[in-house]
Amino acid sequence: MPHASCPMPLMPHASYNTPRMRHKDFIEIHDYTADEVREIFELARDIKAKPHRFDDALEGQTLAMIFEKSSTRTRVSFEVGMLQLGGHALFLSSRDIQLGRGEPIADTARVLSRYVDGIMARTFAHKTVTDLAEWATVPVINGLTDLSHPCQAMTDYFTAWEKFGDLKGRKIAYVGDGNNMAHSLMFGAPKVGMHISVATPAGYAPDPEVVASASEDARSAGTKLIVTTSIDEAVRNADIVETDVWASMGQEAEAEKRRKDFEGWMVDERVMSLANREAIFMHCLPAHRGEEVSAGVIDSPRSVIYDEAENRLHVQKAIMVALMKDRKR
Repeated sequence: MPHASCPMPLMPHASYNTPRMRHKDFIEIHDYTADEVREIFELARDIKAKPHRFDDALEGQTLAMIFEKSSTRTRVSFEVGMLQLGGHALFLSSRDIQLGRGEPIADTARVLSRYVDGIMARTFAHKTVTDLAEWATVPVINGLTDLSHPCQAMTDYFTAWEKFGDLKGRKIAYVGDGNNMAHSLMFGAPKVGMHISVATPAGYAPDPEVVASASEDARSAGTKLIVTTSIDEAVRNADIVETDVWASMGQEAEAEKRRKDFEGWMVDERVMSLANREAIFMHCLPAHRGEEVSAGVIDSPRSVIYDEAENRLHVQKAIMVALMKDRKR
């Protein structure tokens, strides 16, 4: 089958090596080298294959989880992940902490750093996460902002790595809104050696600063980044086709306008026929069948959406271990 799993072989060893990250935090894939991304993938592969070897990797540690936006996959995967690593997670909604009542982010970050071993934040403004990282003395993980969604993009490329093996020279096509998913996918593609094409309707292109930074990453890696308003140009000969909802959380007031502006932008069977024969379909979920994707595509054998969803757990566990294991207070 085109989406049959081809996991990289596991090397026998008595213990595991924790990647040495140059950065305290995980804010965006752009900050990490290709080697560091590969090391996180290898750790995630090991965690997925033999989870019990990591039962005590973060024993006694606590992760504070700040949520301005509601979530299914992010909350459950981080909370379960910490439990499976021997640690504990605290759910902190904006209604439950003083951050939601005007406390300076610097104060929140410095106080939490006295209590916990790591912070994961899922916020609207990207600056909230970067400010937390600036002032916290413990690792900060970007669980999602309006600008980027790096944990999901890492998961998507890890899932592709499982399916295809070496990703060098392959192509991913993203179709839809030039949103946080588009941004993180653009940053991630050069790190795994993939070309990326992003197709959006006029007026919904990705952030120009992100495009400029991701284009520089692509030039350095010898890969291509194309931003276009043509679905056909983007998807032709792609190995992965990905999309996202047309109106993200916080854009509900624009939903009707966006529905009209995105007319004709559904990833359907015609669109998938432009991709390579063994191409797979991805979506970060939640999905709206009949809007950004047809039921015939998302529920087809080419779809790997549930593998993606599962892999959020394994990849985020790897990120937490890489950042938090053996961290000295």
